[in-house]
Amino acid sequence: MSKELYIVATPIGNLEDITLRALRVLREADLIACEDTRQTRKLLDHYGIGKPAISYHDHNEQERTAELIERLEGGESIALVSDAGTPLISDPGYRLVRAAIAAGIVVVPIPGASAVMGALAAAGLGTDSFRFCGFLPPKTSQRQKIFEALKNEDCTLVFYEAPHRILETLEDIAAVLRGRPVVIARELTKLHEEFLRGTAAELHAVLSARPSVKGEITLLIGKAEHAEVDDTPIEEAIRALESSGVSRMDAIKNVAKARGLSKREVYKLML
Repeated sequence: MSKELYIVATPIGNLEDITLRALRVLREADLIACEDTRQTRKLLDHYGIGKPAISYHDHNEQERTAELIERLEGGESIALVSDAGTPLISDPGYRLVRAAIAAGIVVVPIPGASAVMGALAAAGLGTDSFRFCGFLPPKTSQRQKIFEALKNEDCTLVFYEAPHRILETLEDIAAVLRGRPVVIARELTKLHEEFLRGTAAELHAVLSARPSVKGEITLLIGKAEHAEVDDTPIEEAIRALESSGVSRMDAIKNVAKARGLSKREVYKLML
């Protein structure tokens, strides 16, 4: 192994969820770049791997990238890991991978555990198409704006959410994505792994009855089971928006977007 960057997936909870190939790469690499060296050291010690580790996280990513690229160009091999799961998936590493590619260094993925894929496989929602959207923002207004933008997506939506915000997020889903099936995958692969399935309102009732909600959460929202069809006449829909203070041009744009039409098609229907 020389002059190669390995993107190594590590367990998301259960330490047995690591591939033989990942263990071999971690043993053979010259250096292991970790999101948190203390967290990764637990895994390395469990498997008797004594290779040196260096921190690589959000706060030092820019300056550390230059150092790691220099070491790679000097002939060393580096394994990049995150605290859990697959690096770069809502974790640091993008800058390093981009810089390595630009420098002509071979980047090798070592696939393995991923909370997104594990949750999706066992959720019972549609898997023919899905969209992973990462972590939701902390404010209600921001979350609702995201849900509004995604409400016409014809696929399963997958997010990460913090346990102390999950009740508020379920309220936002109930308000914007009414009636859609929701699954909460909590503490995946760990001792208290749990899947909760139902509507946002039903899951809110379940979780709000608990003293507290703990653990890492992957949140999934299924497709709308019945698409809402707006059969209001075009001109009437535009006048309704205008009466609420929207300009005629913006009203036409909004109606066109909501119905999947171009502005030209809306003008023709108005005529």
